[in-house]
Amino acid sequence: MIIDSHIHLDHKRFDEDIEIVIKEAKQCGVERFIIPGADIDDLPKAVKLSEKYDEIYFSVGCHPYDIDKYDQQKLLKYITHDKCVAVGECGLDYYRLPKDETKKAQNIQTQKQVFVSQINLAKKFKKPLIVHIRDASSDARDILLEQKASDVGGVLHCYNASPTLLDMADHNFYFGIGGVITFKNAKDLANILPQIPKEKLMIETDAPYLTPHPHRGERNEPKYCVQIAQKIADILGGQMRQIQEITTKNTRELFDI
Repeated sequence: MIIDSHIHLDHKRFDEDIEIVIKEAKQCGVERFIIPGADIDDLPKAVKLSEKYDEIYFSVGCHPYDIDKYDQQKLLKYITHDKCVAVGECGLDYYRLPKDETKKAQNIQTQKQVFVSQINLAKKFKKPLIVHIRDASSDARDILLEQKASDVGGVLHCYNASPTLLDMADHNFYFGIGGVITFKNAKDLANILPQIPKEKLMIETDAPYLTPHPHRGERNEPKYCVQIAQKIADILGGQMRQIQEITTKNTRELFDI
């Protein structure tokens, strides 16, 4: 069995055929799915999907791109739901910062405040974190350590191959590996992957985004977890079945599912 630990099944691109998407994924051995909280406006939809399908779980959170919508009360509304397994995806993303220096500084400060708020929420309700980090590895690591996020742990979603974050494995954090590992230009990730303890690896698709090779250009789907597992096995010199088993065990332990 494989668990897709990060998939946006609440995205509009799945509205028309979600039944087929789930069926084809299960035929490939992908049995469970976790919808990360990104845009707060989509949260009620994720909750409804989790209530309709036994295989679907969700998290509450606010993506760094959506910090203007951050409303802790909306997260509190669902955080005690039986199918809520985490807080996030929260974190820092400096990839699309404003060019104006004043606005840039304000954006970074707000991102940090919203990130800390969600870490505190996770600690209060004893939920693991789903952490998004892009071009902000040092700042994100500092915040996670300063706020003692290791108390609840979490996963570094779409791990960006930053050596700065490698030691987070020692602080109760897992590493989400997705379709990027299959890209020809993902040499840094392929090279650093063997340095991550296997008991800290998790599989994710981030569908409908980041479709793995050879399906790039198409909508990403959870069934492609198989290609990701195979690529990880190829790099680590092991069997795909072993990768499936250990990543499933890791995901179950972190999210208690």
